[in-house]
Amino acid sequence: MPQFVDHMVLVDDCSGDGTLQVALACGDPRLTVLTTPHNQGVGGATILGYQTAIELKSDIVVKMDGDGQMAPEYLSLLLDAIVDQNFDYAKGNRFLAGASLGFMPRHRLLGNILLTFMTKLASGYWHIFDPQNGYTAIKADALRLLNLETIHKRFFFENDMLIHLNLFGLRVKDVAIPARYGEEKSDLNPLKVGVTFPLLLLRRFFYRIYQRYVLRDFAAIALFLFLGLILFGWGALFGTYLWIEAIITGSLTPTGTIMLALLPLILGFQLLLQAIVLDIQETPR
Repeated sequence: MPQFVDHMVLVDDCSGDGTLQVALACGDPRLTVLTTPHNQGVGGATILGYQTAIELKSDIVVKMDGDGQMAPEYLSLLLDAIVDQNFDYAKGNRFLAGASLGFMPRHRLLGNILLTFMTKLASGYWHIFDPQNGYTAIKADALRLLNLETIHKRFFFENDMLIHLNLFGLRVKDVAIPARYGEEKSDLNPLKVGVTFPLLLLRRFFYRIYQRYVLRDFAAIALFLFLGLILFGWGALFGTYLWIEAIITGSLTPTGTIMLALLPLILGFQLLLQAIVLDIQETPR
């Protein structure tokens, strides 16, 4: 680690590969080693590290995974975004550092692209890409605003951090940082992620909308969104019912009846698009 780093907090989350022994033997006086009684998950371990960093009166807290993918020589790029450009949170983006994409496993690449769009919608940070990137830096003042206990404790942690940051209008920047891929194996189950992440993002989306645009400051975005969902849902359900009825009975549906489904469907879709446009305009810059 560079000499300008004042403190290093290593969280050994019940590892079985000798990490704890190596850390204790390194002899660096800057190092604080923490152990967990049972596996917390990447989010739980990071939150424990965050809490300790705040207790150490750190000004900026950087998260770096222990799998060797996050090179310390790029640490200064994250700090530049915080110190020189006054962002509250900076994160790595492997897609901006194009050379590293050739080494990214194809299933990771595809999954990352799909999850990125869903995270943009859920978090409200429409200019952010590669949300699963865990190489991050955050101001301690911004960290103190967050209720860390409500953030997801497992692999959804990085995505959930963005959602919670948006509640306070904190500014986030992507920084081009390549990743190093070796022969390490991830415990992330693609099938489990494909099922659980979309559901978690959907729940967090409505949580963010309620917190940001209803509870804290009522805005037209919430009105357009909820009215659009009602109209679009009614149009879709009633239109499906008419379609099934026409197939069963073999009779044509009157034009006027079709319009009772079509008009709410179109209007609801337009309101949903308008809500998204307004949400994009509200992205903290």
